[in-house]
Amino acid sequence: MDGNDVKAMLLAAADAMDAARDELCALDGEIGDADHGVAMAGGFGAIRTALVELDGVAPTEVLNAAAKAFLNAVGASSGPLYATAFMRAGAAVKGKDVLGDGDAPGLIVAMAEGIAHRGKAERGDKTMLDAWGPASDAATASAGKPAATVFHAAADAAEAGAEATVEMQARLGRAARLGARSLGHKDPGAASAAVLLRAMARTLEES
Repeated sequence: MDGNDVKAMLLAAADAMDAARDELCALDGEIGDADHGVAMAGGFGAIRTALVELDGVAPTEVLNAAAKAFLNAVGASSGPLYATAFMRAGAAVKGKDVLGDGDAPGLIVAMAEGIAHRGKAERGDKTMLDAWGPASDAATASAGKPAATVFHAAADAAEAGAEATVEMQARLGRAARLGARSLGHKDPGAASAAVLLRAMARTLEES
């Protein structure tokens, strides 16, 4: 993977967020303010705009540009969370012009750690970390396999994690105010994390 491959993964994620926007808003409408899909599509739309002129740069530069674009575009909580995730991922591969299969787990782990650090959430709080945590575990367990396999394993785990949030009571954010009424609903942030990882995995597989 070079910088253009990382760029392609993020552009695919932007398309996937556009496609999932209404579904994510509907999920958020059940326990939040119904704008998560708009925020994610807008953030990744800003990434698309920022990356369109980048060509032949290192993966770190692509990820740092994505971080800045997302943060500038999204004022909601997901803005700082994903900006930190992309910055951590960029730092994890700093100095490398080309990434090998062995770098794939580190990218996912770095993003998960960035989200955990910035969000101060724990697994079981019914947040996006309930998708990113399992994704990080799956990526680590898949070390040594092709990058596409690592990302697909992470996406599988994120999807399972997102489904598991249905049985969780929210302990952070707007949804926490619902108390037990947050049970029975999937966390939209966890759902969008799964969308992101699956789009990245499919792009790697196709390339």
